[in-house]
Amino acid sequence: MALRKILIEPNKILRKKSLNVEKVDDEIQRLMSDMVETMYAAPGIGLAAIQVGVPKRVIVLDVSQKEGIKKPMFFVNPEIIDKSQDMSTYEEGCLSVPGQFAEIDRPDSCYVKYMDYDGQPQELKAKGMLATCIQHEMDHLEGILFIDYLSKLKKTMIIKKLSKQRKVIDRIVV
Repeated sequence: MALRKILIEPNKILRKKSLNVEKVDDEIQRLMSDMVETMYAAPGIGLAAIQVGVPKRVIVLDVSQKEGIKKPMFFVNPEIIDKSQDMSTYEEGCLSVPGQFAEIDRPDSCYVKYMDYDGQPQELKAKGMLATCIQHEMDHLEGILFIDYLSKLKKTMIIKKLSKQRKVIDRIVV
């Protein structure tokens, strides 16, 4: 397993649509293992392959919030089959939009079909934070970031702030 570099907005790659995975092989499993390690190191609770520069329909999550207990979940080619009409609001952040948070409304539950780490078909009814996290990460597969749900003004301010931070970081010489 290896840590991968997480792309930061603004970055054209983050806006690309991800491609379906033909089959879960050693390469895809290695990608998922690297993604989980990268997500934990960040630290975060979800990561999409596009965030590490790989335009494949793969996401990893771990919403278990107990200290020392890890319960990673792997989703290959996830597809939301149904969403509830009831909405819930969570303050979302994103590893590709560091230090920025906003309250986002999303359906409270969703029903998802996907393949797991071993390429086996699975179905899951997710509620609450798990549903929010799945939807957030699946947005990445379509080139959508949580800031796209904000007003144009708020989104622009966040992107300018991230651009300035990147310039400062890029100028550091060791």
